[in-house]
Order: sequence, then C-alpha cells, then structure tokens
Amino acid sequence: MRNLEERISRAIWKNTARDWLDLAGVDVVIVGAGPSGMTAAKYLAKRGFKVVVFEKRLSFGGGIGGGGMLLHKIVVDDSVLPLLDDFKIKYTKDEEEGLYLVSSAELMAKLAAGAIDAGAKIVPGVHVEDVIYRENPLRIEGVVIQWSAVALSGLHVDPLFVVSKAVVDSTGHDAEVLRVVARKVPGANLDVKGERAAYAEVSEKLVIEYAGRVMPGLYVAGMSVAAYFGLPRMGPIFSSMLLSGKKVAELIERDLRGMT
Repeated sequence: MRNLEERISRAIWKNTARDWLDLAGVDVVIVGAGPSGMTAAKYLAKRGFKVVVFEKRLSFGGGIGGGGMLLHKIVVDDSVLPLLDDFKIKYTKDEEEGLYLVSSAELMAKLAAGAIDAGAKIVPGVHVEDVIYRENPLRIEGVVIQWSAVALSGLHVDPLFVVSKAVVDSTGHDAEVLRVVARKVPGANLDVKGERAAYAEVSEKLVIEYAGRVMPGLYVAGMSVAAYFGLPRMGPIFSSMLLSGKKVAELIERDLRGMT
C-alpha cells in the first residue's frame, strides 16, 4: 500500500494531466476570469461548447473584489436584473438613487459557480502570452500559455498551446490579448487606442454596443472593449461588464454554429 504522501501526489498528477489533455483543444478560450469572461463562459458552456477560462491570478473576479475604493458593494442598473436572476445573485434597490446593489463577494462567487456548473473550466495561475494564428484567411486559432509564476520569475521556459475555434479577450483595462495580436500578427491591423477618462453613462452603453468580434476567431468583452475602441471608463457599475459577456457568448454561438 502506498503511503498517503505518494497517493496525494499521484492523484493530483494523474487527474490534472487528464484535464490538460482534454483542454489542449477546445471550442472557446476565454482570457480573464472577470465579470464579462465568467458570464460568457456560463452562457457558452450552457449551450454545449467546450470552454476554458484562463486567469493569470490565483483568484477570479477581476475588478469585482475591490468594489469602489475597497467598499464591498457593486452597482448595477435594471437592465442586468434578469442575468443576476439567472445566476441566482441577490440584489437590493437603492430607491433614492435608482440603482441596484450586489455584494462583491457574492457576485464573484456566483459568477464562477455559474460558469463551472454549466461545464466551463476555470484555470487560475495561467498567463496567455501569445496567440496562434493562420493565414488565407487570416484568423486566430488559439492561445500560447505559460504558468504565471514562470512569467513573473523572468525565467526562459517554453510555453504550450491550446487550440480553439474562438478566443475572447476579457482581460480588462490592459486588453492583453488584443495588444499581442496588434503587435505580432501580420495583417491584423488592430489598433488598441486605450480607454478614456470616466463618463459612466456613455461607457455603459458603448461597451455593450461595441462588444463582439474583432477579427475571425477573436472577440472582445468587458473593459477590454473600452481599451480597444478608446471608450470612456465607467467605474464600479458592472451592468455593461456582465451584458457584454452575454452578448459575446451569443455572437460566438452564432458564428460557431455557422461553421458546421
């Protein structure tokens, strides 16, 4: 009989390897486990797609956890209430302000649980450092990944690949995947303009409107939309973050169904 320490290591190695063998090729890679990424993950997985979310940190939630200046409430408007109900997220209304309040901890936890329960995988500690592309026609066909700890250490370690039919940049303010494509993919002609100063009412509308496909195989949701198109930021109101993720999921479903 193997001792407990050996059995622990064997169990982790075997079962993690099985996961990674399955994740080497997926339908959708979502980069960033923030509000838009986890929302997109739930709705895509719910529709039967194989979805993995890579998050470079060891936790999920993106900007949710910080709330507004470390205050543990998130603001939304009534446009997103059906989505909150779908995730079973509780909210209260501030009648004076005409806005709805959600616990930041509950929002993070239930977005993640909703995505996982729908069948998506969320893998923390993985940094997407590059993309896979093909020509004729030009398209994105996956990502190049490395452990975040390796990237932070500055060590030279070759990465590995995950092939997919669609990649979603939901990395937030830095639009990390879009910047890689703009810099490294010949003929992509992407220009990441950078987000503008705060104008919440305008940004909440435009982030949803502009969320979608950037080029074949590449989509953008959440604050990456503002960074790419040069839209204003909106601060700790999260309606557009959630709804842009849902919109992108619907667009990817339409595009992928059309490929078959």
